[in-house]
Amino acid sequence: MARHRDERIDRSVPAAVIALLREAGYPALTMEAVAQRAGTTKPAIRRRWKSLKHLVVAALAEERACVVEMDTGCTYCDLVGHLEALRAGMADPAMSTVLPALTAELADDPELREEFLAVVWEPRREACVSSLRKGQARGDVRPGLDLDLLIDLFAAPVVFRVLFGHRELDQRFVRDVVSGVLSGVGVAGEGSCTHAG
Repeated sequence: MARHRDERIDRSVPAAVIALLREAGYPALTMEAVAQRAGTTKPAIRRRWKSLKHLVVAALAEERACVVEMDTGCTYCDLVGHLEALRAGMADPAMSTVLPALTAELADDPELREEFLAVVWEPRREACVSSLRKGQARGDVRPGLDLDLLIDLFAAPVVFRVLFGHRELDQRFVRDVVSGVLSGVGVAGEGSCTHAG
């Protein structure tokens, strides 16, 4: 007879990972600490997740930090909303302490890298793609653009500052990034939106 899967563990373990990341950071994270915080055992965790790295990726996916659905009717406002959610999510220790170290580990593990992109990164990208398509439909963004490239142009400055911490990452920076990119790809810069600036 197949063993009944304990859904409580499925919920409590990712929550424990996020809590511990916020408290102590990625370098201090251990299976022992996760098991103790979640009220379970290391074998129970290892039956569900192949490694600590896989567990962290699953927890980040469950947390869904940085994922927002935006539809204000203003392309500039929607993109600022997406980028501000990314900035706030990246400022969360659950993400900011993980990303630099995890990025290096993903380079050595193509399978985990694909999982990370699929469950952590793509939901954020897809939400932004939806806003860009609406912007194109409104005539704010030029048609025929490579939306994957466009999203990278928006997100890269935020991620870069999170990784290196060389300059302040605040709401003004987010607005400046959106204004700068839209001035190059928008039909009329920020269009008729009165919220820009």
